[in-house]
Amino acid sequence: MRIRGAVQGVGFRPFVWSLAHGAGLTGWVRNDSDGVLAEIEGDDDAVSSFLSHLQSQAPPLSRIDTIETQEISLKGDAEFQILTSSAGEAARTIMPPDVATCGACLADMFDPANRRHLYAFTNCTHCGPRYTITRALPYDRPQTSMAPFIMCASCQAEYENPADRRFHAQPNACPDCGPQLSMAPSEIVRQLEDGRLLAIKGLGGFHLAADAQNEEAVGQLRNRKARDGKPFAIMVANIESARRLAELSPDEEALLTDPRRPIVVCPARSDAGIAASVSNGLPTIGLMLPYTPLHYLIFHAAMGEPEGIGWLNQAQDFVLVMTSANPGGEPLVITNQEATERLGQIADTIVTHDRDILIRCDDSVVRMIDGAPAYLRRARGYTPEPIPLSRDMPPILAVGALLKNTICVTRGREAFLSQHVGDLDNAATLRFFREAVAHMTGILDVEPELVACDLHPDFLSARYAESLGLPLVPVQHHHAHIAAVAAEHHLDGPHLGLALDGFGLGADGASSWGGEFLKVDGARYDRLGHLAPLHMPGGEAAAREPWRMGAAALHQLGRTSQIAQRFSEIEGSALVQAMLERNVNAPETSSAGRLFDAACGLLGVRPFARFEGDAAMALEALATAPKILPGGWRLTEQGQLDLSPLLGALDGMGAEDGAAHFHGTLAAALADTCEHFIRRHALPARVLAGGGCFQNRVLTEMLAGLLSDRGIDLLRPIKAPVNDGGLSLGQAWVAANTVIELEG
Repeated sequence: MRIRGAVQGVGFRPFVWSLAHGAGLTGWVRNDSDGVLAEIEGDDDAVSSFLSHLQSQAPPLSRIDTIETQEISLKGDAEFQILTSSAGEAARTIMPPDVATCGACLADMFDPANRRHLYAFTNCTHCGPRYTITRALPYDRPQTSMAPFIMCASCQAEYENPADRRFHAQPNACPDCGPQLSMAPSEIVRQLEDGRLLAIKGLGGFHLAADAQNEEAVGQLRNRKARDGKPFAIMVANIESARRLAELSPDEEALLTDPRRPIVVCPARSDAGIAASVSNGLPTIGLMLPYTPLHYLIFHAAMGEPEGIGWLNQAQDFVLVMTSANPGGEPLVITNQEATERLGQIADTIVTHDRDILIRCDDSVVRMIDGAPAYLRRARGYTPEPIPLSRDMPPILAVGALLKNTICVTRGREAFLSQHVGDLDNAATLRFFREAVAHMTGILDVEPELVACDLHPDFLSARYAESLGLPLVPVQHHHAHIAAVAAEHHLDGPHLGLALDGFGLGADGASSWGGEFLKVDGARYDRLGHLAPLHMPGGEAAAREPWRMGAAALHQLGRTSQIAQRFSEIEGSALVQAMLERNVNAPETSSAGRLFDAACGLLGVRPFARFEGDAAMALEALATAPKILPGGWRLTEQGQLDLSPLLGALDGMGAEDGAAHFHGTLAAALADTCEHFIRRHALPARVLAGGGCFQNRVLTEMLAGLLSDRGIDLLRPIKAPVNDGGLSLGQAWVAANTVIELEG
C-alpha cells in the first residue's frame, strides 16, 4: 500500500500497526519520501476490513489523499513491524503544524492520579508543538528544542511502545524529565486579576495578556504597546464561554473548536461585558480558545482548581486579552532574553519556561464569509501544511509583497506558504523574512531554480529576490492576487479576475492600481477595465487620512471650491484644495481601498486612520442593511467603472445610510461590470476574486449573491489569505506558468 497525504508525524504508523494487529495481519509499515508505505499479509476478509478501517478510523490530525494497492507474492512474515526510514527518505517528509492539546491529554492533566497531573507540557502524537520547536528534518527529537531534555524511563517506554499514543511523540515529557514553568498558574491568575500586564511564553512566541474585563488594564496595554485602535484578540475557556460574548454560527463554532485553534472574528454580543477598548467600537470580536496546556491551567486556576474535567465545559467569566508580543510592529518575541529586553517596558511580569521556541509563528486569524473561511492571517496551526496544486511545479521561491508578507516554496504538486511574516518596514522583520526563507527551503529540502517577486522594484522582498542571483520573474501585484485563486482552485485557461485592494504598482511601472478587472491566463493577463481613478492629495498621506480622499471625491465631482470649508476643522484643508486645483502632489489611483476612504471622508467616518484598514472596517460596521442607489455608476467606453454618481449622493447622507448605499451600490456595480466583461470576452461564468477588500463580509457576500443571480460564481482563496498574505502563492503560479510557456 502507498498512502499519500498528511500521514507523517500524526501517529499514522502506530495506527496502521494497531489495525494490523487487530485484524491478525503481518507485514510492516514505514515512512518514506512519498508518504507511508506498507505491506500486509492475511486473508481477504481481514485485508478488506483493514482497508475499510484505514479510511474511517484514521488519526485525527491525518489526511489521506490517496491509497494505492498492489498485490505481491506472500513473504511469510511472522509479525507486523514498524520500520524506520532512511535519512534521505525522511528529508522529504512534511513537518506537521502545531495543534491544540487533545482531549486525552487534558484527561491526563486533570487526573490527580496521573503522573502528568497539572503538567504544563503534556502532549502526545495527536497534539502539541511540532513546527515551532523543530529546526530541521527529519522530525526527530535531536532536531527539536526537546533535545536537552532526556526522557525518563517511563516516558521512554511510552515513546517506544507502538500501542501507546505517545509512540514517537517527539516532545514527549513529564514533570520528572521535561520543561518547567517559571511561575505557577495560580500566581499568573492572581496578577491578572490585580490588573497587571503579563508576557506569557506560548508556542510560536510570547503573548501579552490582560484581564479583558478591566478597562484600565486593557487601556494600559494599548498605551504601552502603542497599539492605536486596532482590536485585540481575546481568549475564553471554552465554547460555552464564547457563546456569552458572540453570536456564533455553527461554522464559527467549528472553527473555534478545531485543533488548529485560530482566532475567529465573530459578531459580538452587545452585553458581552468586556472592556470597550478591546474592540474599540467595532461590532465584531476576535475570539480564540485555549490551545496549550498552560492556557488550560490558567483557566483551571481561575475556577479555583476544581477536580476532574467537568469544568472544561462550564461557562466561565474569566476572559483574557491575548495579543501578540511584538512591540513596534516588529516580529514576535520568542526567547527569554528577548522577552526581558523587548517586553520589559510593556509587561509588569514575564512568564517563561525552559523549552526554546525555534520558529516564530503568530496566531492565525479567520473570518467566515459567504459560508467559507477567509484567512486574514495564516500561521499557527496551518503552517507549513501544503496547498495542493494541479500539476508538478519546478522548485520556485516566491517572496511575496511588502505588507502582510509570506513566502511560498513549491515542491512537486504542492505549494508551501510560510507563516505570516508581517510588514517589511523594519530591520527586525526583514531578518525574520530571511529566517523564514532559509527555514522553509531547508525543511522542504528545496533548492529553488527561480525566484518570483512583486513588480515594485523598491519592495524589500523584491530587492532580496534580485540579490539571490537566480532567474527572476517579477509579477504584477494584482495578477498575482488572481493567480493565487487560479492556483488553489486548479483553474487553467482565461478567466475574469477582480482585484480590489489598496495599492499595487501598475504595468507601466509608475501608476497606482487597486480596483482591477483582469483577463488572466497563466503567465499572461490583460487589463480589461478598472475603477475610475481618484487623485491622492499628498500622495501616501491620503492612505492614512481618509478625509483627503473625501476631498478628492469632491474634486472629481466638480466641487473643489468647497473643500477648505467642508473640512475647515482639519489643519491643511486649504492646502489640499490647492493641491487638487493645481494638480500638484496629487497622483491618480484606481485603488478600491482609496475609494472606501473617499466614502469615509465624505461621511465623516474616521477622517484619520489609526491603522491600515481602520476606516474601511468602521464603514463596514455601519452597513447593516446594504442598499443600491439607482444610477449610482456608469461604465465608460474605456472600461472605467465610474462611481461618481454614488459619491455625489453620499455627500450629504448620514453615516449609516451612506455606508449602506456605498456597500450595496459598489457590489451591484461590480456585479454588472463583471457580467459585462465575461460576456464581451466569452469568459467562463466565474469571477476570481483577490485583494484585501474581500475581507469585507458585507461587500463579498452581496457581490457573491448578485453574481449568483446572474449564473456566475465568485471564487476566492479558501486555503490562502485573500489579502497580500496569499500573494506569494500567486507569484509562484505565474512563475511556473512562465517557465511552461518558455519551454513550450
